[in-house]
Amino acid sequence: MKTGVRAKEFWLLSGSFFICGATTNGLIGTHFIPAAMEQGVNEVAAAGMLASIGVFNILGTTISGWLSDRFDNRWLLFWYYGFRGLSLLFLPHALGSDTISLAIFIVFFGLDWIATVPPTVRIATETFGQQGGVIFGWIFAIHQIGSAAAAFGGGVLHTWLGDYLVSFISAGILSLLASGLVMKIRRPGALSKIS
Repeated sequence: MKTGVRAKEFWLLSGSFFICGATTNGLIGTHFIPAAMEQGVNEVAAAGMLASIGVFNILGTTISGWLSDRFDNRWLLFWYYGFRGLSLLFLPHALGSDTISLAIFIVFFGLDWIATVPPTVRIATETFGQQGGVIFGWIFAIHQIGSAAAAFGGGVLHTWLGDYLVSFISAGILSLLASGLVMKIRRPGALSKIS
């Protein structure tokens, strides 16, 4: 852990992965079904939509793993977080609109759900060498803290404001912020291994 906390890359990866957890497991995993139900979607259909996100996630993560072996992982994360942010900004419209808009959200968000993991692991491994696995474990712990924060925060905001609009918009903006954070990571090829 001492190695990680001294490196800017650790904090940039942790910050972006905090946002990753907040926007996936924390917000959508916890609050998508009740948000859809508030817009007139029945509970079973809403659960089916969330399951569909999971199906697209399998495809997206598999493709992401393949891409992370071939392209600059910082750019992959830039695009993944950027598309996630746009999807979340689009979600309030999709929930209050037709099924085609909701299907578009499901496809794009699903393809992106865990797509961030392969490039994040790759950057951690390339940056921290043999300690990369342990460092990624700490980064993933911060991901879970983000999940917990958004699950709780989304509920608090809903109680205060009566809907999920601010939660979804805030999550979209945070994802766009994460898109910028990852571009501040130095290219692993330009680094000597941090020890």
